[in-house]
Amino acid sequence: MRKPEVAGFYDTRTGSIQYVVACPSTRKCAIIDPVLDFDEKSGSTATTNADRILDYVNSHDLTLEWILDTHPHADHFSAARYLKSRTGAPTAIGEHVTEVQKIWQQIYNWPDLACDGSQWDRLFCDGETFNIGELQARVMHSPGHTLASISYVIGDAAFIHDTLFMPDCGSARADFPGGSAASLWHSIQDILSLPDQTRLFTGHDYMPGGRQALWESSVADQKEKNPHVAGQSERDFIRLRETRDRTLPMPKLILHALQVNIRGGELPQAEENGRRYLKIPLDALPGSVWGS
Repeated sequence: MRKPEVAGFYDTRTGSIQYVVACPSTRKCAIIDPVLDFDEKSGSTATTNADRILDYVNSHDLTLEWILDTHPHADHFSAARYLKSRTGAPTAIGEHVTEVQKIWQQIYNWPDLACDGSQWDRLFCDGETFNIGELQARVMHSPGHTLASISYVIGDAAFIHDTLFMPDCGSARADFPGGSAASLWHSIQDILSLPDQTRLFTGHDYMPGGRQALWESSVADQKEKNPHVAGQSERDFIRLRETRDRTLPMPKLILHALQVNIRGGELPQAEENGRRYLKIPLDALPGSVWGS
């Protein structure tokens, strides 16, 4: 099994990990889940994270073939559109993003939003394969956190986004619109059916206990050490996950980020004064726990 080169880039503000996955022989690569910087207090945007990734690509003599998102993120803006403008590389996401678009079209009252996934260059279906140089990548539909979530299995590595975190962090929440703890359980079982030595790269890390940020584990590690799956039945997991989710406030950027991310990372069009504006619906997520 081919072993891709993997570099992770941790974003402290959001706890997100962005990846560059490279073919060792051809030096072709993909970027997975890039972050566009956003400060909700000032409304400022920046491309610090994305530019750091581009610097890495250039300094390692890599050729960018793909800009990949695993799902429409609720806690950061996607830098996919910005990176495409800089490189010309195609963007891609899972085909079920159209279902997420329809949910949020209603929440944002955007009747003119195209809900056909046309904001990306390619929509992947479950089981579809594509190449990064000489590496074959396979798409796994991994719903639960969102309807559209997919994992990328590339050689001996799998990029599993918001399904499992590091073993000491458990699993991802499943209470966003369209989310499902039962679906997440089955997605996790698909991931754990990969060979035990498969390297698993997660989408977030929250540094429990103040440890350093980590993002690589293995199937064997997760089976043995993650309390959300080790020795748990489907019923146990659903009860644990739903009980935990009922205590969690919504991510602070969910209403900011989804209107950008359901459009492939495209920011709102500038108005006649040259400024862009976000639209924040009030009382759109009834029953949500209030944050501190």
